[in-house]
Amino acid sequence: MSDAHARFMGRAIELSAERMRANLGGPFGAVIVRDGEIVSEGFNKVTSANDPTAHAEVSAIREACTALGTFSLEGCVIYTSCEPCPMCLAAIYWARLDAVYFANTRKDAADIGFDDDHIYREIPKEIEDRAIEMRHVELQEARDIFEEWRVKPDKIMY
Repeated sequence: MSDAHARFMGRAIELSAERMRANLGGPFGAVIVRDGEIVSEGFNKVTSANDPTAHAEVSAIREACTALGTFSLEGCVIYTSCEPCPMCLAAIYWARLDAVYFANTRKDAADIGFDDDHIYREIPKEIEDRAIEMRHVELQEARDIFEEWRVKPDKIMY
């Protein structure tokens, strides 16, 4: 591992320890880097913010987008203290980060009580077979809005 990778990963791990010890959330930290500089830091705030989406990676993505004034983080990489959960992985794809570097694995997380594997197993299931009930409500009004978006000349694709 290069010195730069070690430094950025070290900061993600440091954040995970500091914020966990301060009882702000679980033991997860992340930093987003562009051109060799940290542009944002995030840590798990699920319990302190009462927000189940406030994971380290999502927090870092939100902060980076604000700092850089963009919804696309192309040209950036994320260093995270643990392999991203399905929600964070999806956010990483939506943000278009170039790469993910992680320390602990999802198995390591499961071994201390964070079982993301349940969600990974739910994703490929048919809708009717998922643990949470999901029902399709077909409405013309919803289709009309999608059609309006499809033909909208000034839309910004993402």
